[in-house]
Amino acid sequence: MEYQDIENDKLKKAKKRVEELKGFYIHLTIYIIINSFIMVNILVRALDDGDTFWQFGTFFTPFFWGIGLAFHAAKVFNFNPILGKNWEERQIQKYIDKDKRDAEKYK
Repeated sequence: MEYQDIENDKLKKAKKRVEELKGFYIHLTIYIIINSFIMVNILVRALDDGDTFWQFGTFFTPFFWGIGLAFHAAKVFNFNPILGKNWEERQIQKYIDKDKRDAEKYK
């Protein structure tokens, strides 16, 4: 691979990473704004009615959307407690090394 191709690949990866981060921060901002309005609405209703604050659906949207946001963050920031840090890279490297050994065997 030529130097220019390597630089182009690095640039593409960097742009992709920035787009992923940007997408996450937009998602987080929208989550905060929308759920702030929801919480204010719930609190105002609770002050008026007195007992609607703890009904079943009160925190449904923020809770499940928060779970989705947490998965988005885990993907963007490469957090994977099950498979460990850099698991994917280690697996890729393992298969690359295996292919190299197989290619040398048949030379």
